[in-house]
Amino acid sequence: MLTVEGLRSRYGRIEVLHGIDFTVSSGETVCIVGANGAGKTTLLRCISGVQPVSAGSITFRGEPLEGVPAHRRIRLGLSQSPEGRQIFTNLSVEENLRLGAFLYRDERVEKDLADAFAMFPILKEKRNLSAGGLSGGQQQMLAIARALMGRPSCLLLDEPSMGLAPILVEQIFDVLKSMRDLGVTVLLVEQNAFGALSIADRGYVMETGRIPMSGTAQELIEDPRVREAYLGI
Repeated sequence: MLTVEGLRSRYGRIEVLHGIDFTVSSGETVCIVGANGAGKTTLLRCISGVQPVSAGSITFRGEPLEGVPAHRRIRLGLSQSPEGRQIFTNLSVEENLRLGAFLYRDERVEKDLADAFAMFPILKEKRNLSAGGLSGGQQQMLAIARALMGRPSCLLLDEPSMGLAPILVEQIFDVLKSMRDLGVTVLLVEQNAFGALSIADRGYVMETGRIPMSGTAQELIEDPRVREAYLGI
């Protein structure tokens, strides 16, 4: 579904991605783990179209994304839940969700909304309240649900557990696991390496703008280097 080859990106004169290669197949949950500053968020921003690419290629469902602006990538089926949630705090929960479906004006929007509320019942309970009044975990649920309202073929998730209490992290990963079981294609970027690998099919380890290691999730969990550097084992 998604192929990245030789991807490079820079901020001004400083290159932060140094030739990234990876793939995501339909129905897979693939995680990219690594320390803060490894370039994970920049990589997702390149895929979603908000960060310029200086070299390499991104192909989505067989179509090259070079020159395709971010808003058109959403229509193609790429939807991102960004780092830091970036919800509209002055709007209600339901208004945030409906903005996620801005491309659509059909009857299915109401079903999508019902599905979002079924996945995150707390959002239904608070649908008419200001999104700014939600807890951090609830805001993260809203950010994920809003991305799903765009009917993505591939969902890009950037650090969904960041800043959350352990019990909320567990809830978020339970939701991601249920999405995997439903066959949703997910590319997950996470500092919580163990949590990400525990729900993923495959994983890539990212270090300073490069991917030195990859494998099945279980292979990476059992790799001594990954266990020492990222799993605290």
